Amino acid sequence: MSHFWMRSVEPSLSRRRTRVVFLSLLWCMTFPYNSHQDHNQQCQIIPGSMSLPVLEKKGDIIFGGLFSLHDMVVEPSLSFTSKPLPAQCTRFNFRTFRWMQTMIFAIEEINRDGKLLPNITLGYKIYDSCSTPHQALKAAMELVGSDKDSEIEEETQSKGTCRGSVPAVIGDGGSTQSLVVARFLGVFHVPQVSYFSSCACLSDKNEFPAFLRTMPSDFFQVDALVQLVKHFGWTWVGVIAGDDAYGRGGANIFVNEVRKLGACIALHEVIPKNRAQTTISSIVSKIRSSGARVILVFAVEQDAAALFDEALREGLTGIQWLASEAWSTAAVLSTPKKYHHILQGSMGFAIRRADIPRLQDFLLRLHPSSPDALADPFLKPFWEEVFQCSLGVQDEGQEHNNEGKPPCSGAEDLRSVKNIYSDVSQLRISYNVYKAVYAIVHALKAMRSCVKGKGPFHLQACPDTDNIQPWQLLHYIKQVEYLNSFGDETKFDENGDPAAMYDLVNWQLSPKGEMEFVTIGKFDETTSVGKQKLQIQEDMIVWNGNQTKIPLSVCSSICPPGTRKAIRPNFPICCHDCVVCTAGEISNQTDAIECVRCLTEFWSNDGRTACIPKQVEFLSFSDTMGITLMAISLLGSFCTCVVVVIFSCHRSTPIVRANNSELSFLLLFSLTLCFLCSLTFIGRPSEWSCMLRHTAFGITFVLCMSCILGKTIVVLMAFKATLPGSNVMKWFGPAQQKAIITLCTLVQVIICTVWLVVAPPTPHRLIPRESVIVILLCDEGSPVAFALVLGYIGLLACLCLLLAFLARKLPDNFNEARLITFSMLIFCAVWIAFVPAYISSPGKYSTATEVFAILASSYGLLGCIFAPKCYIILLRPEKNTWKHLMSKAATDKF
Repeated sequence: MSHFWMRSVEPSLSRRRTRVVFLSLLWCMTFPYNSHQDHNQQCQIIPGSMSLPVLEKKGDIIFGGLFSLHDMVVEPSLSFTSKPLPAQCTRFNFRTFRWMQTMIFAIEEINRDGKLLPNITLGYKIYDSCSTPHQALKAAMELVGSDKDSEIEEETQSKGTCRGSVPAVIGDGGSTQSLVVARFLGVFHVPQVSYFSSCACLSDKNEFPAFLRTMPSDFFQVDALVQLVKHFGWTWVGVIAGDDAYGRGGANIFVNEVRKLGACIALHEVIPKNRAQTTISSIVSKIRSSGARVILVFAVEQDAAALFDEALREGLTGIQWLASEAWSTAAVLSTPKKYHHILQGSMGFAIRRADIPRLQDFLLRLHPSSPDALADPFLKPFWEEVFQCSLGVQDEGQEHNNEGKPPCSGAEDLRSVKNIYSDVSQLRISYNVYKAVYAIVHALKAMRSCVKGKGPFHLQACPDTDNIQPWQLLHYIKQVEYLNSFGDETKFDENGDPAAMYDLVNWQLSPKGEMEFVTIGKFDETTSVGKQKLQIQEDMIVWNGNQTKIPLSVCSSICPPGTRKAIRPNFPICCHDCVVCTAGEISNQTDAIECVRCLTEFWSNDGRTACIPKQVEFLSFSDTMGITLMAISLLGSFCTCVVVVIFSCHRSTPIVRANNSELSFLLLFSLTLCFLCSLTFIGRPSEWSCMLRHTAFGITFVLCMSCILGKTIVVLMAFKATLPGSNVMKWFGPAQQKAIITLCTLVQVIICTVWLVVAPPTPHRLIPRESVIVILLCDEGSPVAFALVLGYIGLLACLCLLLAFLARKLPDNFNEARLITFSMLIFCAVWIAFVPAYISSPGKYSTATEVFAILASSYGLLGCIFAPKCYIILLRPEKNTWKHLMSKAATDKF
């Protein structure tokens, strides 16, 4: 066994050489060796050096216990001139007193049952650590130190172990106290099983090799809290920590884990232990100014009470408080009605509860007149605090003690008082104490059941059960695994931690006005992969302010669909502005980080929440522009037909006959086609319409220009024919005129035919990237062919203009040259202006420009050439005579 001791202790000592030196010095100062013995040195406590009150009961095996029965210590002033008075513990804690009584109850239950450890009686030595580390260290040193007859047995020449009076210690409750105690007990491998210390730092077995607990590590609690924050979508959370290892450690882990989710910490403050009002007031002010609606208070109940007292004083309301397990079911906060207004709806995780049979009867049978009352140093302050009386001896005739309390009558009954001590409805930490006792007892049972040759130690030896060594018991406690009477499995992992299972509790006011802890969910770390660790019944939750709607806690408002988050400079990532997606981009979810661009043929809707097909744009018969152009086109063709009718009815009149009626009718026919061909440019482009619109336009206008060219040539040649000896008219008779028109038109027909065969116009979808429309138009196919068509029309127009300009002053009363000149000037002006307008017009407006040019030039030809003649025919018939014609011609000659 000595080899095992060396093997197990030596690495730990080498890693903590500095700490061991300090503790060895402290040990020697506390337990000076007796110089009268040479080999078997004896551990002794110097009388009066450590006088701590202890509650003890003899037994074959003694369990140590550390409980913070008081919340604070009043240290005496140190004058260094006299022996200081012992520290005075104040503010008795009923809840912790119940935990201590639960330990006693479990030990007596085991002794009474006798099945786990037959013929063995358990005893206990319980100290009050007064919620302070140095007091807990003093108590731990007394537990490990022995009575005067204890011995130091030398195991090796250089290393040994001090066999104390307790093989294991249960406690302490607070993580800060346990840190100090665990470092001390770890040096001697004395197993320590804590019932309420949850600091994740205590899982480090290199630093705390002998520490175990029935309380889950804060690491798992923080995991549960982070899952809770994630579940409800809170991204702006405040954290208030207690100024101790429990508060600071848990809060730091929470902050780190929450940030990994992408959430932000609105504030991270620490409640001072001195409860300075100015500091706590500043914390409340920061909570108010932060805008956070959800605040986690990771602190013990005393620190939390100080914060809530200040919150009440300053009227801080509307905060959804998240509770760490240290105060999630604390009666000291839930019982006073002054806290109900601000804490109603609070939520937090609590360790699993259990109903321990007969525990309440055991608690209520406590009485100062019981046989063990005189040996209980903690009963007196408990009894005096419960009944506000004094158990002390008073002078005769004195009705009150020095503190103003009346004497206790001795007839007081705990059953008549309802307080935290007797309330067994929320046995959570008490259940942890209960499990800690049974865990050590099952380890003792396993140790006593060891079979020689199959032991766990060197040479498979079994421990000496009559002389239990703490480091041997520690080995068996680590291996404990059993199912208790409540159906819960108790075992420890490699870090000495139990399986993490929590109840999610919600603080709700009952109809009687009492605060109740309603279980609304659970968190099970042992849940198999693929299943949710956190399960919540949301319909059972009552939020702060008696609300049923989940509170919103964000730095910035949630960005609705159609917007994206834009980070504010110099602010946390959770603080952002909501920017509307630009046209052509969408976001279809809340709090989108970026907008998504729609595909080429799609565009964003007005709300920027969905991509819809782009609007197809073309010159339609249904829109205003299309209807207007169609009406103008039909009006032009109608006017042309009216002119045809007028000329037909007055065909024999001089003005009609003098201006080549056949060419006039052909010109009117071509103008009618020009007006009607503009209709082919209106409507949804198709393969046939695209081919028809350009070829029809080109051919009809060439036919029109050919007719005008023929009429101009005839006028010019007719004047030449009046000269003596001229026979030029024989070359420009009706047959020749028709040949000129046919030949000129045939050239355009050939150009259009080649165009349609080689590269015909086709429908084309023009999709601008930054536009809401898809432009549907006709692609010319061959720009060269399109240019030839327009160029040929322009060539004929220029030729007509030149000839008409030369013949404008010929002496003829019905000379059309002037009219043709004006019409050609209008025609050329329209088409010269058309080119830049067509190029610069977007979408359907380019088509409308082309239609407008066709109609304007057609109206120009119709109005300039035929309107004056119709005016004379209809309104001035006296001028429509040969006499007037001849007289005008004679006047012009002279």
